[in-house]
Amino acid sequence: MPVRAVVFDLDGTLIDSLEDLADASNTALQGMGLPAHPVESYKFFVGDGMRTLMQRALPQEAQHRLDEAVEAMRREYDRNWKDKSRPYPGIPELLDALTAKGLPLAVLSNKPDDFTRLVVRDLLGRWNWAAVMGEGEFPKKPDPAGALALAARLGLDTADLVLVGDTPMDVLCAKNAGMACVGVTWGFRPRADLEAAGQRVFIDRPEELLGRL
Repeated sequence: MPVRAVVFDLDGTLIDSLEDLADASNTALQGMGLPAHPVESYKFFVGDGMRTLMQRALPQEAQHRLDEAVEAMRREYDRNWKDKSRPYPGIPELLDALTAKGLPLAVLSNKPDDFTRLVVRDLLGRWNWAAVMGEGEFPKKPDPAGALALAARLGLDTADLVLVGDTPMDVLCAKNAGMACVGVTWGFRPRADLEAAGQRVFIDRPEELLGRL
């Protein structure tokens, strides 16, 4: 798949952030007098933005407290977001190799835009990112609006881009935007979930992406 730029999802693709997301969410829930969840449960809570995360984490009888939960989560995540979050093994080497090839790099995430930019700046700041976009200005993935805007900022057609991600939202967003997609198997969601969304191209290690380009 010849491409002219690579667009990455953030959480579960570039950054292993699950424990920090779970810790912040559980602290917020417990502060509201509500039960916490095992870290593994958050693999299925995350991926669709912070509000949806907390909606999934809240008990049914507490859904009316969603706004409170989101605000509590934001406060806690602002405190702990980089306690345990790190790039996945092999990601720094992959980004070095893509940069050496002269390929523009971008991030398209459903994480709130302010946190997306903060994570990229602090954990991935040694690389030059042509564009970084989180939830805010455009609807969340799988809506293609953000992907289309990102392509426009890069001065490219969406057919020139490949989206690399770990969730069905990434697969569907790429399809909706006319982008190629590569699914990663080291992220938060099982391969079967991506296959159910129509994904057929996968990599098991970051360096395998180079052979796909």
